[in-house]
Amino acid sequence: MVITDLLERNSRLYGGECALVEINPSESRDKAVTWREASLIEGSQDAPYRREMSWRSFDRRANRMANLLLSRGLKRGTKVGILMMNCLEYLPIYFGILKAGCIVVPMNFRYSSEEIAYCLDLADVETLIFGPEFIERMDAIQDRIPKVKYQLFVGKNGPSYTENFFDLMHFFSPDAPPVLFTEDDFAAIYFSSGTTGFPKAILHKHRSLISSCMVEQNHHGQTRDDVFLCIPPLYHTGAKMHWFGSLLAGSRAVLLKGIKPEWILRTITEEKCTIVWLLVPWAQDILDAIDSGRIKLEHYMLDQWRLMHIGAQPVPQSLIQRWLKVFPNHQYDTNYGLSESIGPGCVHLGVENVHKVGAIGKAGYMWQTKIVDDKHNPVKQGEVGELAVKGPGVMECYYKNPKATAESLADGWLFTGDMAKEDEDGFIYLVDRKKDVIITGGENLYPVEIENFLRKFDKIKDVAVIGFPDPRLGEIAGAIIEIKEGMTCTEDEINEFAQGMPRYKRPKKIIFAKVPRNPTGKIEKPLLRKMYSTTNLVAEEIGEK
Repeated sequence: MVITDLLERNSRLYGGECALVEINPSESRDKAVTWREASLIEGSQDAPYRREMSWRSFDRRANRMANLLLSRGLKRGTKVGILMMNCLEYLPIYFGILKAGCIVVPMNFRYSSEEIAYCLDLADVETLIFGPEFIERMDAIQDRIPKVKYQLFVGKNGPSYTENFFDLMHFFSPDAPPVLFTEDDFAAIYFSSGTTGFPKAILHKHRSLISSCMVEQNHHGQTRDDVFLCIPPLYHTGAKMHWFGSLLAGSRAVLLKGIKPEWILRTITEEKCTIVWLLVPWAQDILDAIDSGRIKLEHYMLDQWRLMHIGAQPVPQSLIQRWLKVFPNHQYDTNYGLSESIGPGCVHLGVENVHKVGAIGKAGYMWQTKIVDDKHNPVKQGEVGELAVKGPGVMECYYKNPKATAESLADGWLFTGDMAKEDEDGFIYLVDRKKDVIITGGENLYPVEIENFLRKFDKIKDVAVIGFPDPRLGEIAGAIIEIKEGMTCTEDEINEFAQGMPRYKRPKKIIFAKVPRNPTGKIEKPLLRKMYSTTNLVAEEIGEK
């Protein structure tokens, strides 16, 4: 079985039922239109508040997309990029690329022109499909992407070097093209998040995609009655692979184009959502809005909301404890994964293990885990080492990067670069990224441990700990701290609270500023190092001693 088989099954069994809904909360609420009507106004200033699409329409649109690509001479294995914001068109385009036997290459919508050009070249993309938000960035690189032979524009009034998606689609057959492929064929190239440098291209086979459907549905028990609210970007494995559970169950999903707490709770109410995947900042914002009185829960209908789960970055234990006080009837799960392991699920907590909040859990369905030292030998239980995972969703390789592949893969094991430890019950706790470890005076400091401690202080909204060069200790820990809205805080207050940590773990530098996170919720530590790890700051810190 391949993942496109599931779409065709859903079209056959549930054809007239709703598969996907798109919500644009910033638009007028009276603009609710059909897919056909929306295709006529897409890209205009008069965007609809709500659009929906049936399973049958989803499958037919994917077939039209596949037949369009094949008509342009694309062959099996051709790389096709998608550079789009979340929208109702995204998934039919994604599945159409797969149905044509091509390799789909989703791209980060925050990429600069330089990053877009770099990734298109790295992945050997020959066809690119992009939306109106990217015209300026694409204009700037037309002379630097010689491998891209064909560009398709999803919107109105596209650049002269593109063809229009909406103008073309009705010319092509809604029947599935006669292209055969198996689990062993290549399916997708995803890019690493770039938190440790320029993105790497991650190559997956079809078996990775179908395995992620099974893992997600096994972990969260999606049924035909569930409604999944998807907010994170679909270019990322996290959002898409969580939606794959809905695909396997044949259940409805809602794409919300906005992250304001009011919008999230209103959409859960109106669409009767039962499963919501949040990133850490969004969960914090919801709780802060409730605490401040800006949001009153009695204004919403949330009784059907059964599961809240979080992943994509270390999850503070204090945040979940706070969440469960506000929403005591929620099931909760933490999901751990990487794009190299086809997204979330290689480790998960499990809804039955809420007493272990703070852990990322145990090996997921069909996965194995181990924690190893620098020579890949297992460490003793309770000791810190590198987390390695093995399962059907492990990448084939880093595309065109054998050196990085050899450093990360061995005997089917993926070495994640995440430092972790295992407790006496076999639950795994993330300690930090291997490359983020701070070595101060010969001692290893794990920034996530310091961050989790500081987040317990009730004035702190978010915190990131990075290393600063130090002539005596090698490195010192510095904390960039974002204070909750409407509150004030001093460095003395932070230092006093930090007395609860061992002396060597206490941050030696405090900076009050916003903590930047990427679209998948990860703290952008390379950016912070560039912003704050300067000679002046280090000199200032030395002078304070």
